[in-house]
Amino acid sequence: MKCINRFRVAPGSKIKLKDIDPSFKDHHANHKDAANEIEHDRKRLWNLQELLYADGKCSLLIVLQGMDTGGKDGTISHILGAMNPQGCRVVGFKQPSVEELAHDFLWRIHQAAPPRGAVAIFNRSHYEDVLVVRVHNLVPHAVWSGRYDQINAFESDLVANNTHILKFYLHISKKEQLSRFKDRLDDPAKQWKISEADYKERRFWDEYTSAYEEALSRCSTKDAPWFIIPSDHKWFRNLAIARIVVEHLEALNLKFPPPSVDLEHVRREYHAAKDS
Repeated sequence: MKCINRFRVAPGSKIKLKDIDPSFKDHHANHKDAANEIEHDRKRLWNLQELLYADGKCSLLIVLQGMDTGGKDGTISHILGAMNPQGCRVVGFKQPSVEELAHDFLWRIHQAAPPRGAVAIFNRSHYEDVLVVRVHNLVPHAVWSGRYDQINAFESDLVANNTHILKFYLHISKKEQLSRFKDRLDDPAKQWKISEADYKERRFWDEYTSAYEEALSRCSTKDAPWFIIPSDHKWFRNLAIARIVVEHLEALNLKFPPPSVDLEHVRREYHAAKDS
């Protein structure tokens, strides 16, 4: 079975994250066992992104969401590292600015959507407005509960304008999160990432789980699907996401456009310059 089907949330399904194993690693024993596949997919990503850029008719939006330490930064490093940075950019969505709060919650998101030929990776996204906003009661229930339909309509509009959307929920266990918090404490190279807010937010694990389950259930559509990626093993997370992106881009049957100049004329110019 292709990754794009194995981890996809079927439209209309009711997700219970406790029923999905975050330590799943398929038939691979370990990172070493999967290394050749990982490298193959990285090479395919480079070539496919070049085709996407050259074709220039559509764009790709990759959305990353998950609990703290789920691996959004690691995923970005893996995916971006396999692409030409001239055609790919990362957008991180933090607490809205005063200007952004003066507009509707999708205003800042729409501005960051990728132009045709480009790839954009969202580190967190418009889904924060049905996640943290919901968990911490930042707006009334009547406000955030209406946003699922607004999000679906927004994503449908992007798709109608040739933006392909792949959304990934990085699924880790509560135990694995605590282990990664300890790694940050013990590793001087990671200590800068430590935030007291991370531990405070951990107290709301169940509330965030419920919020994610509803977002995954209500906002996985045919054209803008959610994928739940087992992420306790970082290498498998990278493998699964890269494979899904590869499978999606391959299915587009992208082609290099024809040359925009008379090649015979250019060849004559080349030989004339060579012989002069």
